[in-house]
Amino acid sequence: MRFFSQWGRFMMAGAGALAQWEIDNAKSIVGSRKKLLLIGLMIIPIILIGVAFADDIGPALPHLLGGKKAYSPAFYSLGIFMVSIAIGVGAGLITGCIGAGGGFIIAPALMSAGIKGILAVGTDLFHIFAKAIMGSVIHRKLGNVSVSLAVVFLVGAVLGATAGGVINRVLYEINPILSDAFITTVYSLMLGFLGFYALADFLRSRKADKGGDAHGGGEGAELGALCRNLQDVKCPPMIKFDQDLVAGGRQISWIFLVLSGALVGLAAGIMGVGGGFLTFPIFVYVLGVSSMTTVGTDIFQIVFTAGFASITQYAIYGFIFYTLAMGMLIGSLLGIQIGALVTKIVPGITIRGFYAMAVLAGFMNRIFALPSKLADMDIISLSPGAGAVLNTIGIWAFFIVIGGFSVWVVGTFLMNISKLKRKEA
Repeated sequence: MRFFSQWGRFMMAGAGALAQWEIDNAKSIVGSRKKLLLIGLMIIPIILIGVAFADDIGPALPHLLGGKKAYSPAFYSLGIFMVSIAIGVGAGLITGCIGAGGGFIIAPALMSAGIKGILAVGTDLFHIFAKAIMGSVIHRKLGNVSVSLAVVFLVGAVLGATAGGVINRVLYEINPILSDAFITTVYSLMLGFLGFYALADFLRSRKADKGGDAHGGGEGAELGALCRNLQDVKCPPMIKFDQDLVAGGRQISWIFLVLSGALVGLAAGIMGVGGGFLTFPIFVYVLGVSSMTTVGTDIFQIVFTAGFASITQYAIYGFIFYTLAMGMLIGSLLGIQIGALVTKIVPGITIRGFYAMAVLAGFMNRIFALPSKLADMDIISLSPGAGAVLNTIGIWAFFIVIGGFSVWVVGTFLMNISKLKRKEA
């Protein structure tokens, strides 16, 4: 149990590090008139085409996606563009207020709206990459990045992201429903573990009457037995790191770095996320890298892994929904600003409770969607009506929780504008 407790704690710490990077990116974009103007120019074609030609172009678009029948909304629909903005706002509010990357709700939200899983994954990766490029903030404390550590890790991450993209595309070619079921299963496992851990952590903190931030707990990197054993394996070349923190630094074989990178890249390629929730526990708990170095290296790899995977594994195969990506980018910029301000007036324990609820809402959404997909592939016996009811329950539960949280955050912000102004002053 101690292993799972430690792993959950570091997963949450990784989500927090990713959230801070997204907040930095958002501030960089919002604070630059040139970047805002560029975004405005990029959305003009979407709005003009969506308003003027959606009815004419929509029916003429092929009903195929990658050679398979598409059930995603039309590319030139103004309505789906507005929905993507709303999804981006919700993800941004979670990122800014809760202090955890809100990306874990994007793919479930898109799939609930009828977007194919492979398209949701590719679009989410592209959205992450676009935000990184627009923000031009890899990590302001570049001194925390161990270049040798990052480069070797990225070798594995690129291999893993390639494998993840290939797996998704192969499954999609076999059967689009199989692809959706696979992505749904992976999300269910990840969100289920993280959500129930976050809930237990919230209940413990509430019982102990401790506030703290959204994650709580330390992010230190005491060397455990596993770390020491791996660092004792001498398989050259040995990669050195943490020279500024530990006398003589630490070192670990390149093999473990490549394998770790491959695992993180695989998760990113399959799920369309940055992979920070895995990088942090692997680096700190398994490899023995300090939290400070982990944060910088994690952000470094996310930018390149997301960029590589989104372009080489999804964009060139047509699995990027540009309209959705831009809508989510715009929405997240707004949501992050509001969420970050609300943290100044809301107790930390409340934020941690919402974090658990948001993750569990994503878990319920995917786990309730899974039976109908398995039934469609004749893996289990379930009537279409029962499958539709379960899927509807998951969708409503998800959007009620995320929507309710969003309304609460925005309402709290509006009711405390004067107080926030005084704090800023």
